Amino acid sequence: MSHDVTRRDLLKKGGMIAVGLAAPAWLSSIARADVIKRGMGKNIDPDGILVVVQLTGGNDGLNTVVPFADPNYYKLRPTLGIPADKALRLNATMGLHPSLTGLETLYKEGKVAIIQGVGYPQANRSHFKSMDIWHQASPDTSLARGWIGRHLDHVDPKKLNPVYALGLSNDKPRALDSAKVSVPCFASLADIQAMVGDLESEQMLRDISSGAVNADQKVIQAANKSALDAMVELRDRLSKFTPVGSYGDSTFGNGLKQVAQLVATSPNTRVIYLSAGGFDTHAKQLTDHEKLMTGFNQAILAFQRELETIGKADKVTVLVFSEFGRRSYENASGGTDHGAAAPMFVIGKNVKGGFYGKDPNLTDLTDGDIKYGIDFRQVYATTLDQWMGGDSGAVLGGKFENLPILKV
Repeated sequence: MSHDVTRRDLLKKGGMIAVGLAAPAWLSSIARADVIKRGMGKNIDPDGILVVVQLTGGNDGLNTVVPFADPNYYKLRPTLGIPADKALRLNATMGLHPSLTGLETLYKEGKVAIIQGVGYPQANRSHFKSMDIWHQASPDTSLARGWIGRHLDHVDPKKLNPVYALGLSNDKPRALDSAKVSVPCFASLADIQAMVGDLESEQMLRDISSGAVNADQKVIQAANKSALDAMVELRDRLSKFTPVGSYGDSTFGNGLKQVAQLVATSPNTRVIYLSAGGFDTHAKQLTDHEKLMTGFNQAILAFQRELETIGKADKVTVLVFSEFGRRSYENASGGTDHGAAAPMFVIGKNVKGGFYGKDPNLTDLTDGDIKYGIDFRQVYATTLDQWMGGDSGAVLGGKFENLPILKV
């Protein structure tokens, strides 16, 4: 039996129950944000978009932003160090991985902020623990939910809608975990078509979300309808726009191409989250990391140019992070092990390009790790306060000094 038939059978039998009404779980789930909006009787205010790109596995910051002028770099990495004559020089001491020619172009256009030495106190080298720390924006993980999710909980309800935030990920990132707002996540945009289905399936969903109900259920029923309307509208809009840039056939290329589709077709979306794996380079790092950098490079340049073509460049800021960097020295397997501080990128037309923070000090290490100089929550706070219109103090559980990386 096909997947579609199974889904239709479930719909006909009312097999998925949501909040006391016969409706698919996804429909009731993404409707919660609209319940808040409708309760306030307000319209949606479109605004700038934050795209978060997660480099899962621990990207090697030293081979991404290369300290080519520091002889200690080559002592620590006699075979992995990027040769000084191959690094894409951005200033007298720092350059980029030779595969990052597109990022170099954007940097020279003033659209890339490179934030050096980003981390947090008492760095944790566990993928899972460190990722939780970054997602929750809480080194002691005392804050519940995700940092973006907590922001959603504080957003003015008039701005909320069922597609305010979207994730392109097989699993929902903890960063999007919210107490009040459910964020739809898709492995790919093709899943939206599978969710809503064809005209027959869509009508079934509308039939299920209508009918006689009591007064309390009417609020949920209205929200279900609003959520379905939003997803159907997004499905139809997506079908009318195809990115034309040369994104490449990497995880980044496929992902950022879909992000471009969302930016072009979903005016009510303000947060898009994309994760890409493969960065745990314990062995064969030279070839594996080069491939990752090549994919990221082609995709980020194509994405920025696509935004410029469709007139959206001033509406999008991209934040790029990884859960930690790598050790300062190479291992015996031609790779690097889990580290601590590393650079972050903030990219876009509204960015004040350049370097922020100090160059890595390779003679003052902690257990072989680069010491952090900028708390990652400063980057989050800057994004929340100056781009997303949020309250970083409420979201992050305290105030963190903003960085001068955005044009405000």
